[in-house]
Amino acid sequence: MFAIWLAVWQDVGSPIGSPLFLMLIIFGVFYFIVIRPARKSQQDTETMRDELKNGDRIVTSGGIYGTVVGVTDESIQLRVADSVKIQVAKSAVAQRVEESGKHA
Repeated sequence: MFAIWLAVWQDVGSPIGSPLFLMLIIFGVFYFIVIRPARKSQQDTETMRDELKNGDRIVTSGGIYGTVVGVTDESIQLRVADSVKIQVAKSAVAQRVEESGKHA
């Protein structure tokens, strides 16, 4: 395998063997394998946070489960027990929880 790469790097006459071309190919592969999926996941999370409404069950990045009872531009208010409400930043919301997964 190394010998093939070495032969490609030494072949100066071919544009395919140029180091710039190989770096572009490596960057392209890296983009489609790492950067693009991470960006899509981040956009999906931002969309979920923007669509939060009263009654949604969520879990924060700190592991706190609660029900949304108030939403502002930068924060949300969660009911974590019968008469206990906390306010957390919207950026702390990790995911929306389905109702079928009841937690104690």
